[in-house]
Amino acid sequence: MSQRKFIAIAGNIGTGKTSLLEFLSSSYDAQPFYEPNEENPYLEDFYRDMKRWAFPSQLYFLSSKFRIHQQADRHSGVVIQDRTIFEDAEIFATALRQMNMIDGRDWDTYWNFYQTILGAIQPPDLMIYLRCSMRTLRKRIRLRGRAMEQDIPLSYLKRLERLYEEWVFSYDLGEILVLDSEKLDFINDLVDRQDVRQRIEKMIYP
Repeated sequence: MSQRKFIAIAGNIGTGKTSLLEFLSSSYDAQPFYEPNEENPYLEDFYRDMKRWAFPSQLYFLSSKFRIHQQADRHSGVVIQDRTIFEDAEIFATALRQMNMIDGRDWDTYWNFYQTILGAIQPPDLMIYLRCSMRTLRKRIRLRGRAMEQDIPLSYLKRLERLYEEWVFSYDLGEILVLDSEKLDFINDLVDRQDVRQRIEKMIYP
């Protein structure tokens, strides 16, 4: 790939987004943009007390993703982003609102900010959605050992999964490619790696 292209990778916690980003970044000599989890000063508090810290944590993610999206838009060549601003609002913040972790006044503030951002950015050329079973997802979360993720309730992960599926079904901002990250080994299997590349290139350069 030599033309300017913006590829985004979406998916639930533990679906393999970062692994795919690293594979594609090396394959296409692309500029990776990672999710700013480690930079969020509210995240540890959020996992301890979701209701108290949901709104500031999500507002931080939204503003950070806006900045990252703008950086990606200014970059030449191929750029690949791990989790998008759309997921922050449509999946994670929406889940917290449904769980009454964000009250109505804060939600209105958040959603109005998100709608303003949508008017100021361009969607990715290709959205890749990674899907895998809940059993595999939980196993991966356990194996990678991030302390803050170990006590995530199953009900929360299932809610995220449902919201993801609804969002992907209605996504109309551009091309979308759904990959089964449980069956495709795009790290070690040469056949799978070639298949993933071909499917991406077919959609990016029809």
